[in-house]
Amino acid sequence: MKIKICGITNLEDAVAAIEAGADLLGFNFYRQSVRYVEPEVARSIVEKIRSGVRRPQLIGVFVNSPLREIQSILRAVDLDQAQLHGDEPIEMLRQVNGFKAIRPQSPAEAEKQAKTYAVENEPALLLDAHRTGEYGGTGQVGDWSLAATIARQYPILLAGGLTPENVADAIRQVQPWGVDVASGVERAPGRKDAAKMQAFVVNARAVNGQTDRNGLR
Repeated sequence: MKIKICGITNLEDAVAAIEAGADLLGFNFYRQSVRYVEPEVARSIVEKIRSGVRRPQLIGVFVNSPLREIQSILRAVDLDQAQLHGDEPIEMLRQVNGFKAIRPQSPAEAEKQAKTYAVENEPALLLDAHRTGEYGGTGQVGDWSLAATIARQYPILLAGGLTPENVADAIRQVQPWGVDVASGVERAPGRKDAAKMQAFVVNARAVNGQTDRNGLR
């Protein structure tokens, strides 16, 4: 089970997320988000992470950004992948190393979007909860039965209102490739809670009898 902790804005939270056992860290470059981080700040965090023993995958989150801006930030910050979380066309996805977030409102829409945007690498997609006018990070729980249908066809990152308390149930119902959390492990918008991140990882990995990176169940 892969675990992504998204909305990292400072080094302290990044280190705590890595120590908790996160496999992927997300940096949000959408200026309207409370978790927005300046590329220069993200770069300083990444430089310190890259020098450590544990090296999670580092993801840049973008919402309707121009292609050149995405490519420039990926290079400048030294990120591994892009997560396109807006209304980007499939042509843009093909020009960056990354995956698309979708927020379907119905099974039919989910099927259509998945067929359009699924890529061959892992994850193939991120499946988030739908809220009109919002691009994620709302804390709203998604439709797990809908997600389970997509997860049977593609390796997905499941997002949308996940917390230490409900992540185990979500994994049991959906069986995703991984889970993605932002607001569910925060003590304030854009500031993570180390204990919540640890609990999230432990509870997620306990579902299938996995252990975290510290050897804890």
